[in-house]
Order: sequence, then structure tokens, then C-alpha cells
Amino acid sequence: MKNIVRILALFFIASSLSSCSYNSMIEKREAVSKQWANVESSYQRRSDLIPNLVSTVKGEANFEQQTLTDVIQARASATSIKLDPSKLSPDDIKKFDQAQGQLTGSLSRLLVSVEKYPDLKSNEAFTGLMAQLEGTENRINTERNRFNEAVNDYNTTIQKFPANITARMFGFQEKGYFESAPGSDKAPTVNFNNTK
Repeated sequence: MKNIVRILALFFIASSLSSCSYNSMIEKREAVSKQWANVESSYQRRSDLIPNLVSTVKGEANFEQQTLTDVIQARASATSIKLDPSKLSPDDIKKFDQAQGQLTGSLSRLLVSVEKYPDLKSNEAFTGLMAQLEGTENRINTERNRFNEAVNDYNTTIQKFPANITARMFGFQEKGYFESAPGSDKAPTVNFNNTK
């Protein structure tokens, strides 16, 4: 009789721990999904600003057409990648980040080109769009950092004992992080000799 009571007690304790860690993992996984939605929303805001920016820049008669084409193509590429929040693997995050990085690079080249056009730089619509774009870039960075914090919390939880047993039983898998791009630890070289 004592053995049956011990077995039942162990079973009760194990199921209680498993239930608590399972519920906690669900909450943390949902927090990651919610934060991913915030990241996507910030990137969508940037994407929504780009057509207005391109239209404003097109108004400048001699503006480099290839630069505008590059921005439009990079935007199309970046918006074509959709990720399932339940499957945010490191490889998926990397692909998404690379596409967004190409768009960031194209926008940077656009802004460098704008320096050659004083009328465009003084255009009120353009300066307003630039202020919105700068604010959006700050939001993107903030949401990415919050996403990484949520992923860290989730990944840590599913690796700790005894939660790792529950995680394996129910298929909880690690999520990927946003990481800095290779070479981003080095300051870019700026050359003002080519501007008019």
C-alpha cells in the first residue's frame, strides 16, 4: 500500500510540474509570436512609406532611375517573405533579415543620392517622409530587441530542467534570434568627395 501511495505521489508531483512548465511554455511561445507580429508591423510601416518616398523622389527630373528601381525591387523582395510565427527557426529569421537588409541598403543608397539634389532635400514632403522613415527605423530596432528578449526567455525556459522534458514531449523547439549582419561591427567608410 505504501508503494502505491508513493507512486501516486510521484505521479502527482511529476504531472503538476509538467503541467506548470507546459502552461508556462505556451505563454512564452505566444509572447514570442506577439512580439514577432510587432516586428512585422514595424517593417510593414517602413514598406508603406517607401512608395510615397519614391514618388516624391521621382519628381526630381534628373534623379538616378537605377537607384529608384533598386529600392522598388528590394521592397518587393522584402515584402514577399512571410514567416509562420510558430516556426521561427534561425534560418528563417536569417532569410527574413537578409531581405530586409537589402531594402535597408537600397534606401541608404537612395539617401546618399539625394545629397546631390538640394531642391529635393528642401522639399517639405520629402523631409516629412524622411522624419517618418527615421522614426520607423527606430521602432524596428526597438521591436527587434524586444523580440530577441522574448525569444531568450522562451528558449531559456524550454532548456531548463525539468521543463526540457516537457518541451521534448510536446515538441517545443528553439526560436531564432535577430543577429547583426556580418561586418556591422566595423564603421562604414564615408566619402564626400563625389557629392556636388
